[in-house]
Amino acid sequence: MSDLKIAVVVASTRPGRVGDQLAHWVLGQATTHGGADYHLVDLAELGLSRLDESIPAAMGAYENDHTKQWAALVADFDGFIFVTPEYNRSIPGSLKNAIDFVYSEWNNKAAGIVSYGGVVSGARAAEHLRGILAELQVASVRQQVMFSTGADFENYTTLKSPGESHVAALQTLLSQLVSWSAALKATRAAQVG
Repeated sequence: MSDLKIAVVVASTRPGRVGDQLAHWVLGQATTHGGADYHLVDLAELGLSRLDESIPAAMGAYENDHTKQWAALVADFDGFIFVTPEYNRSIPGSLKNAIDFVYSEWNNKAAGIVSYGGVVSGARAAEHLRGILAELQVASVRQQVMFSTGADFENYTTLKSPGESHVAALQTLLSQLVSWSAALKATRAAQVG
């Protein structure tokens, strides 16, 4: 068992979504890759409401039990792989909402992005997500994995077997993420000590 914990986050909560298929593929590949303990975090299963905290998250004064539970879950991980669709040139509202609930629990951690979508395979959502993560002091690794809903899914609904280029890109992402997650875990430990 590794001392690193990395969450594979399913960002979409939409009925009929395909992100859960991608996240399970990522989780399987990650477990084989090693270097960390990987866990699936599905935003659809968390049932977070719309952001309902009256005090900004940066203050760390969470009032609601669901926020405190989400904060504890985020705090428990050293890194994240966000599996996100592109909706209207950005990330889904469910992901932005979940991110905005907490603040310090994200700080000095690493993230990788697996995106999917139409014409540009979620590239614009990934770029938007990188800006959000930077504001939260999350280092996003360079490697990204992108899937086309037209080319990589049968009838836009069923994930086809990912090709060698997807596998290779994910392996690179995982190597970068494990390295950065370990480095930032040491940084967090030094700040506490």
